[in-house]
Amino acid sequence: MADLRRPADAAMVRADALTALALAFAGALVAVLVWTAQIQQFQQPMWMAAPFSVLIAAPLAVRRTHPVVAMVATSVAYAVGGELGAMEITVSQVVLFLPFYSVGAWCTNRTLAFRARLATVIVMAIWLASAGIRGFYSPETGEHGVQAFFSWFMVQVMVNAAYFAAGWVFGDRSWQQAVEREALEQAQAEVRAQQVQLTEQAISLERLRIARELHDVVAHHVSAMGIQAGAARRVLSRDPERAATALRSVEESARTAISELGTMVGALRSTDESNAPMPTLADVRDLVNQARAHGPVDFEVVGERRELSPAVELTAYRVIQEALTNTRKHAGLGAGADVRIRYLAQALEVEIGDDGAASISSRAPGLGVGQRGMAERVAALGGRIEMGPKSRGGYLVRAAIPTGAAVREDLVSSTTERDT
Repeated sequence: MADLRRPADAAMVRADALTALALAFAGALVAVLVWTAQIQQFQQPMWMAAPFSVLIAAPLAVRRTHPVVAMVATSVAYAVGGELGAMEITVSQVVLFLPFYSVGAWCTNRTLAFRARLATVIVMAIWLASAGIRGFYSPETGEHGVQAFFSWFMVQVMVNAAYFAAGWVFGDRSWQQAVEREALEQAQAEVRAQQVQLTEQAISLERLRIARELHDVVAHHVSAMGIQAGAARRVLSRDPERAATALRSVEESARTAISELGTMVGALRSTDESNAPMPTLADVRDLVNQARAHGPVDFEVVGERRELSPAVELTAYRVIQEALTNTRKHAGLGAGADVRIRYLAQALEVEIGDDGAASISSRAPGLGVGQRGMAERVAALGGRIEMGPKSRGGYLVRAAIPTGAAVREDLVSSTTERDT
């Protein structure tokens, strides 16, 4: 991942500074002890050996923020101290390879990380080989024996090879783990964002569904109550009996509205929708009978009845309910209506038409969500709906709702081309 960033936070910087301080103290202490015990032959006085242990450890304080700089500075200090004979060879080995590992683990420029480490390995190998060749010509080698010097040289080669290889491999592995962790965090962030988006969508859809249900239930009966109450007011003084009949219809519509609201609220509250049954096609006849109180309504079922999904039946019921509501509100007093349900091979078609004389422009504005709600319901099930004036007057609503895998093309064309 080329764009991975591994910023070192304040805690890491403090930890690196304390590590540098601890290794500097340990290196200086070991240098003093080695000098005192004469375990290692120093070519420089003690006052120079101890400061070199501090000098080589100091760059570790920036090993994560500037890993290449720390590696180069440490390598140069180690080489200079080694050439001068003022570098102890125990703690300094750990200090030398820690920034080498840090380049692989923390350098964000991977090309620079590779080239810098390769250059360091080559330069250190050349320096080690040069030291070995020069050692063969040293008088001290003759005193101790060539075999002993060669054994010591091979130990140095193996130790350096092991340290450099381990620093390279483990540094790259640390970087790869950071890449994988970054990818995982990004994936988790995307999942959380998608969860938030899905939650917001679910809330919006639920609000839309509740609004649609409220409109379908309330508008149907409230509009009927308004019409009936208005009729009762107009005939109250001259025809009390007719006014009483209209008021009884208002009372019946109010009770029905309350009942349907209770059913809907129960469905919304229930975790099991089967506990709160919603209207089905079996309830359409009652809907038609209620509409006949305001004008003639013809009802016809075409085709062989069959069992449909609850979603299809509820959608068909709501389309018929909304269309009849609009007929009462907009078609004019005494306007007739036709309701047809057709069971087709792969779809259920409902058609509601009226012969109202009122024009589209003269129709009173409603809540503005009725027709949109019908369209959304039908579209949600993959169906088609037509709404508009008929050529011979009146208004037509026709919806084709799939009941199988899909609506056939001939079905779609028939719903658009059939004469109204």
